[in-house]
Amino acid sequence: MPIMGKHRRSKSTSLTRGFIAVSTGGVVLALPLIGAGSASAAPAHSVAAEKAKASTSVAAKEIAVRDAEPTIYSVVSGDSLSKIALGYSLSGGWERLYEDNQSAIGGNPDLIHVGLKLTIGAKSAATAPEAAPTAESKAQPTTESKPAAEASQSADRADRSQRTATPVAQKTAATAPAPAATSYTNDLDGWIKESLAVMAQHGIPGSYDSIYRNIIRESSGNPKIVNNWDSNAAAGTPSKGLLQVIQPTFQAYHVPGTSMDIFDPVANITAACNYAAATYGSIDNVFGAY
Repeated sequence: MPIMGKHRRSKSTSLTRGFIAVSTGGVVLALPLIGAGSASAAPAHSVAAEKAKASTSVAAKEIAVRDAEPTIYSVVSGDSLSKIALGYSLSGGWERLYEDNQSAIGGNPDLIHVGLKLTIGAKSAATAPEAAPTAESKAQPTTESKPAAEASQSADRADRSQRTATPVAQKTAATAPAPAATSYTNDLDGWIKESLAVMAQHGIPGSYDSIYRNIIRESSGNPKIVNNWDSNAAAGTPSKGLLQVIQPTFQAYHVPGTSMDIFDPVANITAACNYAAATYGSIDNVFGAY
């Protein structure tokens, strides 16, 4: 009776390879068999898996940026905060980039210039450009210690106060040349002009023509004339000088700075005009005996 070959069925395993027994006479051979039915195919990559992988990659990159040392980036032409934040996958986007570098950028996030240094991943220690120091601040020594600088400034203030303690009027008087004294001719024209200058200093009104007109009527321009025939003379106080002033009136209306001599032309004119201003408003209003 022919010998029946026997073979064992291998137990199913997770391997993709199996074995088959082949009888060739009395010998049993075991041959490997690749069974398509029992092999497990490689798993297909689903869309969800790809998204998860991408998400994990971005998250890992953000963590790497966050955990890494801060990066210094130099702005180039065409850059914007959004573009830079996107390029570095910065968590928080351009808003975080601006917040971290606001001291360097300033108040306008849209205004960044080529060469500006931005810190990515940490707050920037840079500050926005400030106004140029004034000439006075440039002149201050920067190497002085604070106490030494304060002492220097205090001494400088004291020195300035001493320099400016002299009144302006005194400084002007000391430096400005004295004005040349006005020269007046020793005649009726000169006397009237000098009298007008004195009257202007004391606020006494009057004009050249009015003074001249009244002098011609009263004395014809004679500064030494005395009226011995009118009522004043009868009363013992004759009228005297260019504008025929009696002594009591001359003394009452004498203008300081002029001679006390009633016959002095300038003293006589200014006293008479002072009296006329008090009585008639101005010598300009006098057209007869006054």
